[in-house]
Amino acid sequence: MSMSRREFLQVLAAAAASGLVLDSKSVLAGNLPAHFYDMPASGNVSFLHFTDCHAQLKPVWFREPNVNLGVGASNGKVPHLVGDKFLKHYGVKPGTADAAAFTYIDFDTASKAYGRVGGFAHLKTLVDKMRASRPGALLLDGGDTWQGSATSLWTKAQDMVDACIALGVDVMTPHWEATFGADRVMEVVQNDFARNGVEFVAQNIITNDFGDQVFKPYVMKQMNGVQVAIIGQAFPYTPIANPRYMVPDWSYGIRDESMQGFVDEARAKGAKVVVVLSHNGMDVDLKMASRVNGIDAIFGGHTHDGVYQPVPVKTPNGGTTLVTNAGSNGKFLGVMDFDVKHDKVVGWKYRLLPVFSNFLAADPKMEALIKKIRAPYEAKLSEVLAVNEETLYRRGNFNGTWDEVICQALIEGKGADAAFSPGVRWGTSIMPGEPITYELMMDQMAITYPQTTLNAFTGAQIKDIMEDVCDNLFNADPYYQQGGDMVRTGGIQYSVRPGATIGHRISDLMIKGKPVDPNKKYKMAGWASVTEGVQGTPVWDVVADYLRDKKVIKNVKLYQPKIIGMDGNPGISL
Repeated sequence: MSMSRREFLQVLAAAAASGLVLDSKSVLAGNLPAHFYDMPASGNVSFLHFTDCHAQLKPVWFREPNVNLGVGASNGKVPHLVGDKFLKHYGVKPGTADAAAFTYIDFDTASKAYGRVGGFAHLKTLVDKMRASRPGALLLDGGDTWQGSATSLWTKAQDMVDACIALGVDVMTPHWEATFGADRVMEVVQNDFARNGVEFVAQNIITNDFGDQVFKPYVMKQMNGVQVAIIGQAFPYTPIANPRYMVPDWSYGIRDESMQGFVDEARAKGAKVVVVLSHNGMDVDLKMASRVNGIDAIFGGHTHDGVYQPVPVKTPNGGTTLVTNAGSNGKFLGVMDFDVKHDKVVGWKYRLLPVFSNFLAADPKMEALIKKIRAPYEAKLSEVLAVNEETLYRRGNFNGTWDEVICQALIEGKGADAAFSPGVRWGTSIMPGEPITYELMMDQMAITYPQTTLNAFTGAQIKDIMEDVCDNLFNADPYYQQGGDMVRTGGIQYSVRPGATIGHRISDLMIKGKPVDPNKKYKMAGWASVTEGVQGTPVWDVVADYLRDKKVIKNVKLYQPKIIGMDGNPGISL
């Protein structure tokens, strides 16, 4: 992204208004230290890790959350730190490249300064740079890779399969991949991946009938004379958070006991380093680490947390497991070096590297592959649906501005009193002045079950739905958190008490400014039902019509519920 004089002056003005001190040199250069990507190897066993890229092949904008609440034992602890609390915890200076990458602070200004993040051509350059000084380093893909873009949806994930093979992925574990159906997953694993040496591991997916492993639970690799094992942990609640009918013969779960069994088995086979490639989510990984012995590190995903440094967790036998999470959208590459001597880990070094596309040259071969993948769809992808004057984003525990647009489109398009939109964490951001193209819209809704619905729910049912989703997010026991953020609402106002128990978190429910009558029926619009056989207009048609009709998206009013009992919580900054 080159910067015009006008954009340059806008950045300086915005920086001054926000109190961020930037001189002309730092703005133009992005203030990126000269040796930002220099990371000499520190040990003899290395893992590279990315996760939750959500099918984003091109560089994107992505705003980190300003609300990421922790409850129970997670209150005030990593990863539930946002903004200046995050910076203070890790000693990161405001206004730096890391501050821009890891927090929402001054998002518009910092984005102009540092440019878009991610992009497989730029990620490929970084992967190759890290591998050049790390013979045998393994590239781990934490899942949620095949879903999240129009081209992935339209090619049944073949675009991402080909791109990941070209990227050099060695081992992968899944989540949203299952929404293409069990047959498609097996087709890729048994053909594309098998031909190209990509291992697909998941110790916690077994058959419903006899409990057989569906995929390899782990793989053993030799690295510089050291035997290592990588155990897979798929998202344990896939059949609940996503349609069960897409994987009818598979059983999921956390399965601590079998995890311990496979760790012990790998150790017995000579593994000196054992790591878990997980899609549990950070809080679940932290709990698992405290219950299972013998894991050196967990490379986590699902919750999209950019965790600056691993969290050390004491295991039952007094050992230590390092727990990480590597963000989302191709925005970061985790680099873990272990120093293994005398058959044991004696030291480690970790860095979660932001992928700033302006400062990493695009790999020519990957760039050519991406161009080839996109060519048949460019005309549709580039269709301008509306002019945008907002910062549109989704990430966070509650509504984002993108969610407001989607909910309003559902209310108007379906003739509803109010709307629910799923609290999925994926979806890129859009900067003010950037046109809303068909591609950018699809980044918010590219799924295989996109049907919109219009249902008559009583006020009591609406509250029950919200309480259930809220418990998935804020249950004090991470093992009962079943994925996603709070359901997004349009036309609904409410108060929420995250620290309460199920049935007691949601209060002061209002629709159209009036208290909700528990016995009255309301017309509720929605999309992405996990029930089989649901009929309805795809959500992208509803939202595209809305955007074309509005022509300009501006003055989007962001709704946040009244949050009770979280005063001083470092996971919230409103």
